[in-house]
Amino acid sequence: MEKESSKAEPVAPIVMKSEDISQKTTGRFDIAAVAASFPPTAATLLLDHYLVNRLTASARVFRVYERTPPHYHLQCDEFLYVYSGRGTFWTNDESSKAEFGPGHLLFFERGTVHALPDILEGPVVFLSIDTPRREQDDVHFVNPADGTPASFIRPNKQ
Repeated sequence: MEKESSKAEPVAPIVMKSEDISQKTTGRFDIAAVAASFPPTAATLLLDHYLVNRLTASARVFRVYERTPPHYHLQCDEFLYVYSGRGTFWTNDESSKAEFGPGHLLFFERGTVHALPDILEGPVVFLSIDTPRREQDDVHFVNPADGTPASFIRPNKQ
């Protein structure tokens, strides 16, 4: 008896602006298409694309262009699924530094200092679930000289 193919049809991503609050109750997203939409370079450390942006949680895809210095978020817990690329990541302090790659899931609670000191193979792209949602300005550098929310991340212009 042959199995029926369960391969999903390609679905175009839903395009949202990061400031939108999503009222959608369902969604289907093509993460590969979103990842492919990021340009090869950026003026900020990261670019992101919101899939869902609700008060209780946000889902977004972001690409990392440069190492990210130690920072934290006050408003949300973060789940980072590694879609592509390899690098190193640490939480709390550098002694926890470990390599990550596709298929890994990184998690940390709000207020946890974290950093991505090395990009070993690009492009580094994450699917991020933030609970509750993370506002664009909720980036706090341990060393304020390392940057500002505006130099850290901005929405990807498609």
